Amino acid sequence: MAPPPALLKTDEVALLLRVHPKHVYRLLRKGLPARRVGSEWRFDRADVMQWAKAGGRMPGAGAPAAPPEAPAPPAVVAPPAAAAPLVAANGDLVVGILLRQLASAGVLLGLVPADREAGVRLLDAGQVLAAGCHAGGFPTHVGAERVARLHLVTREVGLVGRGGGRPPRLADLRRARLASRPPTAGVRGYLDRALAAAGQDPEAVHARAALLGSHLEVACAVAAGRADVGLASRAWAARLGLTFTPLAREPYGLLVRARDLGDPRVVKACEVAQAAAFRAEAGEVPGYDAAGAGEIRYDA
Repeated sequence: MAPPPALLKTDEVALLLRVHPKHVYRLLRKGLPARRVGSEWRFDRADVMQWAKAGGRMPGAGAPAAPPEAPAPPAVVAPPAAAAPLVAANGDLVVGILLRQLASAGVLLGLVPADREAGVRLLDAGQVLAAGCHAGGFPTHVGAERVARLHLVTREVGLVGRGGGRPPRLADLRRARLASRPPTAGVRGYLDRALAAAGQDPEAVHARAALLGSHLEVACAVAAGRADVGLASRAWAARLGLTFTPLAREPYGLLVRARDLGDPRVVKACEVAQAAAFRAEAGEVPGYDAAGAGEIRYDA
């Protein structure tokens, strides 16, 4: 018996049909025959060519029945339902810029307040289209599905202090009222490592700290006088007139499921982030570097 024909990958189908790889995902929603193999789509060449010659539909009759001893061919899996028009993120300024510019372009996406871990859970459940994520939290898969990252900015994070004073120092944290983040927050790792390198015990420093849910909450606590020093981004420090001491620079963007890269809303988000208007507005925010905004990246 002849071996079964090899199944094509998405990029091979794009070459076969002479379309952009992203367009293959649009064709899936129009009925392009495909099969799920793990977390990836695979395509039978004969089915693809038959579908294309028929003008984008499979013939409904006339196919000979398989002999009784032959196994039934794998069922064609319909593309899953589109995710809700929501982004789960922690209120970073750049997300607000993107959503506002998308709305001006006619694409409305709502914001669900969520930290990195909660956002990934919502993405895994299919309840949101994208989830905010930053360095140290770029998974390759969410559940069984491959994910990609829409890069937005590289941002500075560090210590924020009351406006008008000198920038905060690590030595100040022994006596200061600290507004910090939970141990699961990526930015917390930068502070803990810096404290350890300076000979201070991170757990002792955080024993009296207030653990808040976002960079914005931390910056507001310092601005309102409820804390002396906080752990947040330079962007929020500048927005609220606070002093700033950098600890690290990290990439920040949105995670999307790879199969959603052809979703018109994701395509438009890429186009908006790549446009000069977005890069100019984001690049003007202190602590943001918008180089490479709008690029799709796969993390190892």
